[in-house]
Amino acid sequence: MQTAQELFLHELSDMLDAEQKLVEALGKQAEESSRPDLQKAFQQHQQQTEKQVERLQQVFESLEEDPEDAECKGIKGIIEEHDEFVEEEEPSEDLIDIFNAGAACKVESYEIAAYGSLIQLAEQLELKKAVKLLNQNLKEEQQTLQKMSKFVQKLKPEQLEAQAEEEDQGEEQEATAERKSRTRSRRAA
Repeated sequence: MQTAQELFLHELSDMLDAEQKLVEALGKQAEESSRPDLQKAFQQHQQQTEKQVERLQQVFESLEEDPEDAECKGIKGIIEEHDEFVEEEEPSEDLIDIFNAGAACKVESYEIAAYGSLIQLAEQLELKKAVKLLNQNLKEEQQTLQKMSKFVQKLKPEQLEAQAEEEDQGEEQEATAERKSRTRSRRAA
C-alpha cells in the first residue's frame, strides 16, 4: 500500500465488511431481546445498516472500484465477545439485554471513529460523492449511539432490583430490632 487512495479503498473495504457482519449480528440481537422496545431498536438498526451497506457499495461504484477482500477484525472481535458471553455465561434475559445495549454502544463508537477517518481521507482526496455518502452513515451512527446509550442508562438487572429489596428489608428488620432493644432498655431502667 503506497497511496492515500489505496488506504482509502482498504479502509472502505474494512467498513463494508463491518457493516455486513453487523446486519447479521443485529438480527441475532433482536431475536435475543426480551424487551419489545429494545427488539424494535435492533430491528430498526438492522434496516438502517442494510442501507449503510448500500451507500458503501455506491462509494465503490462511484470510484469504479471493487471492494477488497477485507475482514474487519474490530467488529469481528465485538461479535465474538457477544457470542462467548451468551454461550458460555448463560446469562438471564435481562442481562443479555444490558450486554447487547452496551455492545451496541461499543460498535457505534467504533463505527463513528472509522467513518470519521474515512471522511477525512475522502475530503483530502476530493471525493465529494464519497464524503456525502459517508457523512450520511456517520450521522446515523451518531444517532444510534445516543439511542442505545439511553437504553444502557434505563436497563437495570432484575437481580439488582431484588438485591436492593432484600437490603431494604434487612435494614428495616435491623431498625425494628434496635427500637425494641431501646424500649426494653428503658423499661429495665
